[in-house]
Amino acid sequence: MSERNSRENRRRALEDTRQGQDQRKRRLRLAAWGGAVVVAAGVGIGVGIGVGIGLSGSSSGATPGSGGYAPLSTLGPLAAAPAPGPLGSEKVPVPPVSVLAPVSAATTGQTIDGVECNTSEQLKFHIHTHLTIFVNGKQQQVPGGIGIPDAVSSATQGGGSFIFSGKCLYWLHTHTGDGIIHVESPKVETYTLGQFFDEWQQPLSSSQAGPAKGKVTAIVNGQVFQGDPRDIPLASHENVQLEVGTPLVAPQYINWSATGL
Repeated sequence: MSERNSRENRRRALEDTRQGQDQRKRRLRLAAWGGAVVVAAGVGIGVGIGVGIGLSGSSSGATPGSGGYAPLSTLGPLAAAPAPGPLGSEKVPVPPVSVLAPVSAATTGQTIDGVECNTSEQLKFHIHTHLTIFVNGKQQQVPGGIGIPDAVSSATQGGGSFIFSGKCLYWLHTHTGDGIIHVESPKVETYTLGQFFDEWQQPLSSSQAGPAKGKVTAIVNGQVFQGDPRDIPLASHENVQLEVGTPLVAPQYINWSATGL
């Protein structure tokens, strides 16, 4: 079987698993922020927010496809993961580091890789994936506002900032710099990390992630993804870590069971 067919079979298997997932359709209530004020600009965007977070073991709802992953031990010794940053508005640590690349002004609402930008939430399919990025052993932040053209952020009383509004909302987007990718789609479909990077207008391959060039190692839920990192599915409660160059850093995890995401 060709590599393309193998990838397609893995995608179909994952999509079948997702069909049985409960679809979360919670909307953000301003009262939850203790009276946080929304800066109104464009269309308001709601989202379910977690109530607690930790960095410990993975509790992923996705099962890696056979043959597409290798044990973490195959990477050899790994540097210790850095201490988590302060909790942000989604109750997920926000790393106090520079962003890998800024949000692109070229993403203006045009359809990208089949992903549309709508003026209202699309919650038939609603899941969350966490993305962590390291370049030569140094962590880089995934910025908020990816997939939200003309994003407007507002401070929250609970701490940090949150992007409540923008021109429109792509089915794949980030509300803050904590690495949480929100998948909010009108249809149940397998979306990939490559589509997210295309929205970000940044390259992703086995030798580059954004502006950073070098061998890209991808770790998904503590296992090494073997293949093009663009093909990594954005699965529910998945912990994805991209590492460009060396040294390689031990994977970080979100304790999803402690959140409301």
